[in-house]
Amino acid sequence: MSTWPPYRVRVVQHSEQAPSSTPATPARALLPTIVPALLVGVAASLLLLGVEVAAEELEHVLWQDLPDALGVGRYSVLWMFVVLLATGIAVGLLVWKAPGHAGPDPATTGLDAPVLHPAVLPGLLLVTGLMLAGGPSLGPENPIIAVNVSLAVWLGAKAFPEAPEKGWVVLAEAATIGALFGTPVAAALIISEALAGQRIKGQLWDSLFAPLIAAAAGALTITLLAAPSFDLDLPAFGHPGWTDLLAALTIAVAGAALGMCAVYAFPYVHGVFRRLRHPMLMLPAGGVVLGALAALGGHLTLFKGLDEMTELARDPGGWSAGEFATMTVVKLAALLVAASCGFRGGRIFPAVFVGTALGLCAHALVPEVHLAVGVSAAVLGMLLAITRQGWVSLFVAAVLVTSPGVISLLVLASLPAWLLVTGRPQMQLRPDGRAVR
Repeated sequence: MSTWPPYRVRVVQHSEQAPSSTPATPARALLPTIVPALLVGVAASLLLLGVEVAAEELEHVLWQDLPDALGVGRYSVLWMFVVLLATGIAVGLLVWKAPGHAGPDPATTGLDAPVLHPAVLPGLLLVTGLMLAGGPSLGPENPIIAVNVSLAVWLGAKAFPEAPEKGWVVLAEAATIGALFGTPVAAALIISEALAGQRIKGQLWDSLFAPLIAAAAGALTITLLAAPSFDLDLPAFGHPGWTDLLAALTIAVAGAALGMCAVYAFPYVHGVFRRLRHPMLMLPAGGVVLGALAALGGHLTLFKGLDEMTELARDPGGWSAGEFATMTVVKLAALLVAASCGFRGGRIFPAVFVGTALGLCAHALVPEVHLAVGVSAAVLGMLLAITRQGWVSLFVAAVLVTSPGVISLLVLASLPAWLLVTGRPQMQLRPDGRAVR
């Protein structure tokens, strides 16, 4: 007869356990990293805040002052076409003429930003601000991380020539992510996920020590100055039941499947714009398509989506299931077009809007689906497809509803959604136009 398990287990008493083979980093090696990490954290958050404030001022001019002065509707179909086309022309001109063409093709970049020459950074900041103000459906995360990483490497090499470049890259990425989400937890999750496939010298917490300081400094700075919040103020969710689990599983998989539709279409849409060959053709053409999408989905499908999804969640009964479905599809298409035609920006924040609209649509279709479950599960599935960042997807989905009872549902719902997306193409392209896997 065979026995189970098919191996022998030796129980080791506590007194004879072997010491850990991973040596801890001494405190004297960690202490010198504190001040540089604090400086990077504060500087990265201030740059992010400066770009967003400047973009908000320009947005006010473009979408309120100018249409009021001209006597046209602020979000009339005509004005949305005019502003989005003008934004495409302005960004296209900068991408054409600015040093380094305002950075690489954004379809080929992700959160792991390349280190750019300092001469490229002013143009990248300008096109990011124009994009945020003009209405294309992208967020600031990718270009701002690239700018902060490049500045940290450039200035860090001057101040501390002996320090490795990789250290400055990790500090700047952590600081920017902490500032973007208003908490260092998001940065810790992303860094931990990145370190999972690497051989770490020392203990994990030693590797996270300086990046966590940078992320906390960035998050605290942005919180003190701007007080960002991701809480949608949805009705509180209590104890989960079987119907809640079924709803979470179904909606998360539906969100992941819808997101994968955009992922599979990404190389083809990008290829269509790439055939135009020139930024002064690609970006204005993208602006025209985005104007048509805005006319179809309404002004709430413009911009990065954080303020707009808050407006949706404030009155979930103010739109029908069909209207929520239209906004879901239009926003996802706008994200796809904006990321394909050359606008510099990230995909996380508009993907969160898409997931929010999808979750509200699920609640409108089936009122028994709790709002917190529907929204968080849809955001989870959408982010898993668009980002392939498991921990960040769970984190963002959870903080939107701030209901502890929903976390166990999200963890379970992430599993079938992850099976749907893992091993498949990502929403990022290689320089030759093929999707990254």
